[in-house]
Amino acid sequence: MSDLLTKPAADAPAARTRKLPGPRIYVWIAGAVLLLVLPFYLERFWLQAGLFAMAAAIGAIGLNLLTGATGQLSMGHAFFLAVGAYGYCAFAGDGDDGLTGLGLPTGIAMVLAVGLAGIAGGVFSPIAGRLRGAYLGIATLALIFIGQHVLFNAHDLTGGFNGRDVPPLNLFGLTFDDSELMVAAVPFGASEKLWYLGLVLLAAGGLFARGVLRGRPGRAMNAIRDHQIAAGVMGVPVARYRAAVFVLSSMYAGLAGVLLAMVFQRTVPEYFGMVLSLEYLAMIVIGGLGSVSGAVVGAVFVSLLPQILTRYSDSLPLVSDVGTGGVSPGEAAKYLYGAALVAVVLFLPGGLVRLAARRTQATPGEPSGSEGNDR
Repeated sequence: MSDLLTKPAADAPAARTRKLPGPRIYVWIAGAVLLLVLPFYLERFWLQAGLFAMAAAIGAIGLNLLTGATGQLSMGHAFFLAVGAYGYCAFAGDGDDGLTGLGLPTGIAMVLAVGLAGIAGGVFSPIAGRLRGAYLGIATLALIFIGQHVLFNAHDLTGGFNGRDVPPLNLFGLTFDDSELMVAAVPFGASEKLWYLGLVLLAAGGLFARGVLRGRPGRAMNAIRDHQIAAGVMGVPVARYRAAVFVLSSMYAGLAGVLLAMVFQRTVPEYFGMVLSLEYLAMIVIGGLGSVSGAVVGAVFVSLLPQILTRYSDSLPLVSDVGTGGVSPGEAAKYLYGAALVAVVLFLPGGLVRLAARRTQATPGEPSGSEGNDR
């Protein structure tokens, strides 16, 4: 008995210590609560700006999976956004405006539009599986020219230069249009309703991409990006992974296009041009390549900057409306994009997300070149 009483504590079962939640979890909770209550206090301009940022973030996450995590340069991301936007209009439209419309339920039309973008990516995926670098970038650039030609000339499908109206989404009896819905004595219109839809889609897309990057597919994608030959020697089917990631990225772009169409309430071919693809590349570079949170941060920066400059052009030096002698908000935003890109490339290769992650260690087992894929 005395031996048992004097037995060293090291031989006894170790007491399980309960890890207390760190400060990051409280920041996430506070941020989630803030996003949920914003529609009750913000005006329509800021809600629409936030929706543009959400749609851009969804598309940027998809492009970051392709370019940041797998190392495939794509210049045709805007093409797949257009496929999603116009696909939704064609599937959900009733044809009363003289344009092609199948009149499907809008929820089904949204899913089919995302699938159509994935099919378009699948058609191009054999090329994406065999090309890389500048060669793939030039090949995807051709998609922009093909898409612009189709959008401007397929009048029965796209409405031509003037575009076409976007049918409002209807889910479970709730129509996401400007018909007012009173919630806690606050009138909810299209922007307020779409706000919560955008949050759900962004959260689902971000969590799915985070799971992909943290798992075996993410490690294979990083291996392909860092050294293709070594990845092939280790048994990674390089061409298959490249093709699959291209399809997945196209589906993210299609979902972003559907959300953008609902926010704009009208699709215009001119919007889905080369400039939009370059903006998406700027998003992932400025935010942080290979990082889900970096894609979101970069999307918020790039999408909100021109709108903020437009909103406060009267009080900002050198920024004014077009034709008044100063720099237009759109041009000023492009200058700032360029300055941010140069600054990130020279001084912060990990992107803006690295500013908040300098003191955190990389997740165990995560490739050092990913800069924290799941952050």
